[in-house]
Amino acid sequence: MCRDMDLKNVIKVIAFDADDTLWENQPYFDEVEERFCLLMSDYGDVRHVKEELFSTEMQNMYELGYGATAFTLSMIETALNLGGKSLPSEKISEVYSLGRSLLRIPATPLPGVRETLENISRSGLYRLIVVTKGNMLDQEHKLERSGLREYFDHVEIVSDKNDGTYSALMSFLDVRASDMLMVGNSFKSDISPVLKIGGYGAYIPFHTTWQHEKTEEYAHPNLLRLGNFSELEKYLL
Repeated sequence: MCRDMDLKNVIKVIAFDADDTLWENQPYFDEVEERFCLLMSDYGDVRHVKEELFSTEMQNMYELGYGATAFTLSMIETALNLGGKSLPSEKISEVYSLGRSLLRIPATPLPGVRETLENISRSGLYRLIVVTKGNMLDQEHKLERSGLREYFDHVEIVSDKNDGTYSALMSFLDVRASDMLMVGNSFKSDISPVLKIGGYGAYIPFHTTWQHEKTEEYAHPNLLRLGNFSELEKYLL
């Protein structure tokens, strides 16, 4: 666990994840998935349809990556695999509409996010950046809709988050790993890779997590586990 003085005296850059850290995202995907399962109920029970969809997502990960577009294509592919030649074209259209709705989620900042970013930004002590993965246009639009863009000095939209991603980012920013704090809701993507290369992590769990992002947590001297976003202030200001 980090001590107050460690963060205030060492950190130069604070990087923030976007989805389910700055605004709610996964619940919209969960809702669409439930509606997809209902739509495909003639071809299998909920558990079977979800398993088939997740398997398709994982198979498509290398080529499609993350986000609403990738999820939509995986739903369409899963529907075709399940329904075969008997699948009505109307169902494909409905699946497409479900996926398209994910491109218009409101991206309303989570409680305490705007106020905390305002206070940290106003302090002038740190460079604030966003590091998010997914479709570039979709992520840019969500950031615009959130109204939070003004608080960030830089936005990095990447295809994945791993040790190499963060190392390249730090090289671009001309900082050491020990200069950066990563704030996010995914221990797997946001926190663990940064800790492994010598950075700091502030883990703020969200109430729902995509299956692919679930991983075992572990203790680390550079790790903060927070109950909410606003708690950042007592470690940084």
